[in-house]
Amino acid sequence: MTATLPAPARPRRGRSSTWVGWSFILPNFVGFAALTLVPVIASLALSFLDWDSYSSPRWVGLENFDRMIHNETFWTALKNTTYYAVGHVPLTLCAALGFAVLLNQRLRAVQFFRTALFFPYITSLVAVAVVWNMLLSPEVGPVNQFLRAIGIDSPPGWTTSTTWAMPAVILASVWRDLGYYMILYLAGLQTIPAELYEAAQVDGASGWQRFRHITVPSLRPTTFFVLIMLTISSFKVFDLVQVMTEGGPGRSTLVLSQVIFREGITQGRFGYSSAVSMALFVIVLTITVVQFRWQRRSER
Repeated sequence: MTATLPAPARPRRGRSSTWVGWSFILPNFVGFAALTLVPVIASLALSFLDWDSYSSPRWVGLENFDRMIHNETFWTALKNTTYYAVGHVPLTLCAALGFAVLLNQRLRAVQFFRTALFFPYITSLVAVAVVWNMLLSPEVGPVNQFLRAIGIDSPPGWTTSTTWAMPAVILASVWRDLGYYMILYLAGLQTIPAELYEAAQVDGASGWQRFRHITVPSLRPTTFFVLIMLTISSFKVFDLVQVMTEGGPGRSTLVLSQVIFREGITQGRFGYSSAVSMALFVIVLTITVVQFRWQRRSER
């Protein structure tokens, strides 16, 4: 005759542990709802209204969107924003990856160089913009003085030129942002097992082959995250452009966020400003969804 042993008691989750869990995630949900979800819904509602904050809102339907589509300033700002994103995203990504690979080596004073590259990211953006305006000054800036010293008689006008103003903004933006994304890449590099590189080296793989067939595939999740964050930040750029060029000269660096600011805050046309905001939201959402689908397809 065999005796039946009682089943081991399973740990019970009490209500206290549930509330502890909620206490960790609730502040994030509350913050997201108060600072993101509610403003987005309010902006969507305002895009169908005509409201200047002094009179009662008036329902105008799709009039704000129709005006936006036929507004030349909107298309100019969209073109400039796309120009900025196309330059800023790949340059920042490549520079961050390159510096991360370089500073992942056993170099002397490597901690100093990591800190020096990250420092611009935590520096006041106004200070960054002012310094770059001084560096790129057409007449007395050290950049143009260097270009003249090496024989270039007519260096670019940078922020005073309609042709070179946007590249100047992109250059300053890349310099400011690459330190943050370099830290992300450094974290990703340090998760790659050293045995993979040792085995490849034993097999005779060159440095470029190890980078191409081990480093790049292993950093794919990090690259995807960096790509998403860079794309979103590029399309909503505002502060650096506002301080460096204020959208000029002319409208050569006018971006969508500045149009939203001018129409809403300066002109008081909150309905039209919200319509442009919704257009920017849809553009960023579409690009992000495409990137997610591309990432899933590449993982198969």
